[in-house]
Amino acid sequence: MSFYNTLQLDPSVLKPKIRNAETKKEKYKLQFALVLRSVLIVAFAIAFIAPISNFFGSDNSPMAVVIFCILLAVRFVDFGYCITDSMINLGLIFLLLLFGPVLASTLNPILALIVHVVSFFTILLMSCNKPELGNGGLYCFAYVYLSGNPVTGELLWKRSAVALIGYIICGLIFFFKHKNKNKNIRFYKVISDFSLSKIKYRWEFRLALGTSLILTLGNFFGLERYMWAGFACASMMSGYPYLLDIKNRISQRFIGVVAGSLIYFVLCKITPESLHPLFGPLGGFCLGFCTDYRFKNAINCFGALMLATGIYGVDGAVVLRIFDNFVGLLFAFVFVFAYTLIVDKYFERKENSNEDNNDNTPHEKISQNNI
Repeated sequence: MSFYNTLQLDPSVLKPKIRNAETKKEKYKLQFALVLRSVLIVAFAIAFIAPISNFFGSDNSPMAVVIFCILLAVRFVDFGYCITDSMINLGLIFLLLLFGPVLASTLNPILALIVHVVSFFTILLMSCNKPELGNGGLYCFAYVYLSGNPVTGELLWKRSAVALIGYIICGLIFFFKHKNKNKNIRFYKVISDFSLSKIKYRWEFRLALGTSLILTLGNFFGLERYMWAGFACASMMSGYPYLLDIKNRISQRFIGVVAGSLIYFVLCKITPESLHPLFGPLGGFCLGFCTDYRFKNAINCFGALMLATGIYGVDGAVVLRIFDNFVGLLFAFVFVFAYTLIVDKYFERKENSNEDNNDNTPHEKISQNNI
């Protein structure tokens, strides 16, 4: 494997390779790749996001962040159908990411919920034909992040320009990387068998509905930085097909958030204020070494809190980070329990009934949640 290809590997792949390296030379090479990979990602993020923020305004940096994340993913993950339909749908995804959150922010809660569900569920239908590849988590992050940072007026026009630039860049990469894949698979054929009896579509609907509910409720009740609650909730539901032990996942995230927030708090108290802007890039660099879910959540706090500190102060940002995550995790637990009890159990009973009646139509088995 070339050194360039080694740089493309995820830490979860690189770390075992380092442990199993047969020679010191190979081990040092892999360790260097791990460090360099993290440095390059942070450097690329700064080089990509900073100019866009400077030119189009800091209020539009969230769209730049979203484009950067999509840019990293489209090199490796396609949509599972032909390139023509994929390019059209990628454009539609950018439009929904651009206008869905903004439209929802101007409506009453009922209409806002409908807009969120329709927009996000449509994005999942177009991007998650192969949900095990991780597009669900990527576009969930994008939708929640933009929902927490809507803009209007001139800033919306500028964000539209940023989205267009993002589509062109991501579209070109998507085209050249995946143009020869799935040539005979059309999108309409992919969704022609849509049914909530299938676990894939039921997972997509659960993720869209749960995420949309927490965003709508957070906005309605005036929860500060409610997108943090949205991230926490969505994280519990984005694993495909379903998380088998949601209680363990909830505890891991909450421990990580509390630990990361407290570490950030201590660092802010013992270091000069002039160094605080470096905490974000430092967190991004450290994230490049993380494979454990708790550690990832702890490190993710650095960038999030650095941005929020300017608004709420260090103390307020830390308290809000922990509280919002608690709200999001509590909501996720209740929602998953209700969804399992009502929706999944309904289809399970329906499937069992069909089996009892010797129905030969194939059905997918649902995964049970241990909640």
